[in-house]
Amino acid sequence: MAGGVSVVPASGYYPVTLPRVLPTTTTFRRKRKLFISATAEISARNTSSSLSKRAGEKNEEMERRSFKDYLEHSKHFLTSSDGGPPRWFSPLECSSTLENSPLLLSLPGLDGVGLGLSLQYQRLGQIFDIWCLHIPVHDRTPFPELVKLVERTVRLENQRTPDRPIYLVGESFGGCLALAVAACNPDIDLVLILANPATSLGESQLPPPTPPLDVVPDNLLSGVPYLLSLMTDSPSKLVMATLEKRLPLQQTIGEMSEGAISLSSYLSVLSDVLSAKTLLWKVKLVSSASAFANSRLHAVKAQTLILSSGKDRLLPSQEEAERLKKILPICEIRCFDDSGHALFLESAIDLVTIIIGSSFYRRQRYRDYVSDYLPPSPSELKKLYESTSFIEKITSPVRLSTLENGKIVRGLAGIPSKGPVILTGNHMMLGLELLPLGSRFWIDHDIHLRAIAHPFMFKKLQENMLDLSVFDFIRVMGAVPVSPTNLYRLLSLNSHVLLYPGGLREAFHRKGEEYKLFWPEQSEVIRMAARFGAKIIPFGVVGEDDVSQLLLDYDDQIKIPFLRSYYKEFNESFRKLRTDSPGEIANQDLHLPILVPKVPGRFYFLFGKPIETEGKQELRSKEKSDEVYLEVKSEVENCLAYLKEKRKKDPYRSILARQVYQAIHGPDAEVPTFSL
Repeated sequence: MAGGVSVVPASGYYPVTLPRVLPTTTTFRRKRKLFISATAEISARNTSSSLSKRAGEKNEEMERRSFKDYLEHSKHFLTSSDGGPPRWFSPLECSSTLENSPLLLSLPGLDGVGLGLSLQYQRLGQIFDIWCLHIPVHDRTPFPELVKLVERTVRLENQRTPDRPIYLVGESFGGCLALAVAACNPDIDLVLILANPATSLGESQLPPPTPPLDVVPDNLLSGVPYLLSLMTDSPSKLVMATLEKRLPLQQTIGEMSEGAISLSSYLSVLSDVLSAKTLLWKVKLVSSASAFANSRLHAVKAQTLILSSGKDRLLPSQEEAERLKKILPICEIRCFDDSGHALFLESAIDLVTIIIGSSFYRRQRYRDYVSDYLPPSPSELKKLYESTSFIEKITSPVRLSTLENGKIVRGLAGIPSKGPVILTGNHMMLGLELLPLGSRFWIDHDIHLRAIAHPFMFKKLQENMLDLSVFDFIRVMGAVPVSPTNLYRLLSLNSHVLLYPGGLREAFHRKGEEYKLFWPEQSEVIRMAARFGAKIIPFGVVGEDDVSQLLLDYDDQIKIPFLRSYYKEFNESFRKLRTDSPGEIANQDLHLPILVPKVPGRFYFLFGKPIETEGKQELRSKEKSDEVYLEVKSEVENCLAYLKEKRKKDPYRSILARQVYQAIHGPDAEVPTFSL
């Protein structure tokens, strides 16, 4: 198209032409589909066996690219590169079908290739339209001009969709570019995702731009790419990506050999194109970017998420993240202690999970926790479960449910598979039951629980008060802030909703209050359930007193002067609920109880008989709904009483007895419990 620039990309990428007015999303997707169809028709003749194999696989998620794929595609970009100018391209697999999906602009690292998100394309492409900036290796566009290029794209997109955010994702050098664009456009709704930004260049391991590199012979610089690959842990990425597949030994060795060949070939190409003048330019460019961004940090108003690596050998990324957090007005940090500089190229990193877990994904000016939610993929669910499986192994939960005829059975057979369903029960201390409660719903029954949670889990609190990352898992699994509107919308979507009427007061109870309910006297939840014909399942859970003992509760701690003032300031930083409720129910002060661990016992869950509301018009009245509400509360208390009594007869209540059983019958054997 006249007036634009484009690049003939490697196979699998679509060139984006940037005209005076950006193409509409519909037009853009139509062009991309045509390009995909043409490419697929050509490649089908050469790779029919591969395509046939993939056609037989489950269509739940596309095969994710590997670090080896990144090396091969980067090598193609480097060898076919010209002298510029910079331009945008879009990966073919990034064809979002989500309505009103926002635009994500991927800003490259110092290499300029623009493939830094290639391992993330499959998941990101489900919720974003993705454009990647490619800066040819021999291009000499100064940093201020690169800022103007990205700025022009941002402004045009903002004119087209003013109510939709624009995401700038930058790693290292790209982080400086994102900050610079945000500083120059404070009135545009931008969301910045910065991985190890190079704003800390002055403290980095990169050489300063002052030495006369342009007079150094090229053959003396041929080792620079190899040195950088070691500093960015490229060899270890290949090894770990192969080991995580858990292939047979012979196949593992073969894949490692192929990966080593790909890395060697890539580094050889990079060494050929990286002349002394090019290296000098790159170092000067990142130095200019760092100075430009740092001088304008005060003007950045964008919502910012900084991802920092603990083993970054190029930049002091974790220290820099803390510095930027103190300067930027809307900023959160997520730390990855075992990751290196090239964070997005690590197979264990899933950027979509990070964005959703930190509540940074939205399709409009304000986040909609119901409609903006994307459930984890099966592979991501498996990772999430493995990361929390230690609780499952230690407590070996017993899950019981009640059938329609009133019979109690082991397992979740009594839980309706179709919603809307409201599961309502008691909190144990600190919500210890949440992880083992939800895991079997997801894994064994494909039921996705959406928890109604306190608003403090979603709002940035005062500095040094609380790290919100501890709640990322709950938000990834679909928790929403408590409100009648959110409950209404979840029920309208036929969801399985997890509701705790006792709230914070139950989760942070005092000594001697284990398994005591702190429910409001009245609730509108029954009438709302009746509106949608939702089934209500009361449940009880016990076991917290088998894994820990409460040493210092809230009443003990506020007797200590400095803790009393600390908690007072802390609790003033978020909105309290139920302030008009009588008695202890209104005492919702958040604090950190001091617990002493015990030799682990066991968790026990009992889900009562479902209470039907469908077709019961009488529940629309306040009197009748209050009667059912008291019935639900009574059923939860009955579940607790049943479990507390029956667990006394469990021969495997102690972890020692369970370990002996699994040593005999296998580590994955289900441990028996009391007779039903």
